[in-house]
Amino acid sequence: MKKFITSILIILFFTATPFVSNVFADVPPDPGSGGPGGGDLPVGGGAPIGGGLIVMLIMGAAYGAKKTFFLNKEE
Repeated sequence: MKKFITSILIILFFTATPFVSNVFADVPPDPGSGGPGGGDLPVGGGAPIGGGLIVMLIMGAAYGAKKTFFLNKEE
């Protein structure tokens, strides 16, 4: 029974993979617009990084505080 389930899963994996992999493909952008010097937006697209940077710094500080607390607790 275990060999049967394993073979069914392998068959499903190989038959479903080509259909799922094409779902995430996007149409490439028009090469005439959005390039460097071709519009108002910078090359990165003007993506804001401030919010993610603050979250990353807060999580890093919390992780460091936790490690320091447990290091001092063991002594």
